[in-house]
Amino acid sequence: MKAGGGAEGEGELGGEGEREPLNPEAADTLGVSPTYRDFVRHSYLELMGANQHSLHALNWRRLYLSRAKLKASSRTSALLSGFAMVAMVEVQLDDKYDYSRELLMAFSACTTVLVAVHLFALMVSTCILPNIEAVSNIHNLNSVNESPHERMHHYIELAWGFSTALGIFLFLAEVVLICWVKFMPVGRPTNSSTHARGAGWDAAVTSTVIMVPVGVVFIVFALHFYRSLVSHKTDRHQQELEELSKIKHELDGEARAVQTV
Repeated sequence: MKAGGGAEGEGELGGEGEREPLNPEAADTLGVSPTYRDFVRHSYLELMGANQHSLHALNWRRLYLSRAKLKASSRTSALLSGFAMVAMVEVQLDDKYDYSRELLMAFSACTTVLVAVHLFALMVSTCILPNIEAVSNIHNLNSVNESPHERMHHYIELAWGFSTALGIFLFLAEVVLICWVKFMPVGRPTNSSTHARGAGWDAAVTSTVIMVPVGVVFIVFALHFYRSLVSHKTDRHQQELEELSKIKHELDGEARAVQTV
């Protein structure tokens, strides 16, 4: 009887040992409820998994933002550079009118720089966008690491800035110069100086007066938009730092609880 009781007691002790295994996989296999240490460990893994998912979500958001910027740069650059080339080719210069050398130089330089800036943005978009599109079409969280949008971030931002900010500003200047080149010979008085003011001069001045406030509004909006965007990114980074600090405090509290147990 005692031997049986001893064996039974050993079985009870063995049962108690099996109820608190240190290995959570063994607990899952035996169907035994996990201990507090295992609960903390699983909570930690779930928390880290959630953080990893948030990191992937942030990377995917950056990928989609880079793709949208490249698409916008590609469309805008193709449109404005094509218009500048057509305007330079189709503008008819009057051989009988003595154009100002500074006006022709400004028109030529503005057109060349405008086309060069937009072609650079178009080249960057054409080279990087297919690689981002290929990754974005794969429905896998880990595939975002294969995209070059992080390494090519500076080129993407440069192309976007050239196409939207500098390119549009040059396009506004191009419109004003085209008006001067096109309208200056119109309505000049006969038997007078070639630079005498006529209807064409008035039309060119009118276009310039209209375009100057538009350019000022464009610059103010661009600066305000850039400032708002920087402020938004700063607030977002501050929020992420606060979330990371909160997660760190939670992990430290769980670690201290495990050590106490």
